[in-house]
Order: sequence, then structure tokens, then C-alpha cells
Amino acid sequence: MQPTTASPAITTPHVAASRAFYIKHFGARLVFDCGWFISLEFAPGLSLQFMEPQPEQPACNPTGLTYNFRVADVDETYNELLATGLTPDTPPEDHPWGDRGFALRDPNGVMLYIYSDREPAPEFRTAFLGGADA
Repeated sequence: MQPTTASPAITTPHVAASRAFYIKHFGARLVFDCGWFISLEFAPGLSLQFMEPQPEQPACNPTGLTYNFRVADVDETYNELLATGLTPDTPPEDHPWGDRGFALRDPNGVMLYIYSDREPAPEFRTAFLGGADA
């Protein structure tokens, strides 16, 4: 697997407070905001995400940390990882917010979300506010 970006996503019920804190005190720039998920950018290639728990999303760690890895071809990466003996938690799926991805856990129980970008559904297009990792 050869990620093109990697970024942490923290699952929390305090998305709005996190947005305000990092923008005010760390100079973050909001690059994606759909209400329950935000992406903040500090510099090109340096980003942090926060999301509210999403029980209907099996690839979502309900508490704590998810590490996101963007790859060029998510299906190829999925098959490569299967060939090494890994058993992902979910198969690759298209998501309306603009990616196709799957999830697996590392030996520490940290959720890893592996994805490739896709065109977002119309209802998510306005959530993209710009930025290198948006």
C-alpha cells in the first residue's frame, strides 16, 4: 500500500467546539463541513478531522481515533491487503460524501480507513470549502 495522504479523524460529540478551538487557537482552515464531519487544514498535507459518532457506518470507530489513508486505487489496495492475509472489517463501498473506502483495524484496535476520492453526491458538494485535502 502506498498512501498519498494520511490524517487522523477523532470521533467525538464535540465537533463544533473542536472546530472553534482549532480555528481560533491553531489557525486551522475549514476545508470540509457537512455538519457531522469536518476537515481542518493547517498547511498543505497537514489536516485533522473530527466526526460525530455514526452508528449506521460500520467503518466508523464509535469512539477515539480513526486514521485515514488516501490511496490511488482503493480496490487494488483492498485486494493487495487480502492477499497478505488481512481481513478488513468492511469491503470497499462508495460513499455519497465523495470517496470509496473500506476499514480494518491495526493490532492496537485503531480503525484504519483506506479510501480513494470519488465525485460527491449533490447533497455533499457544498460541504467542500477548498483545500489540498478536501
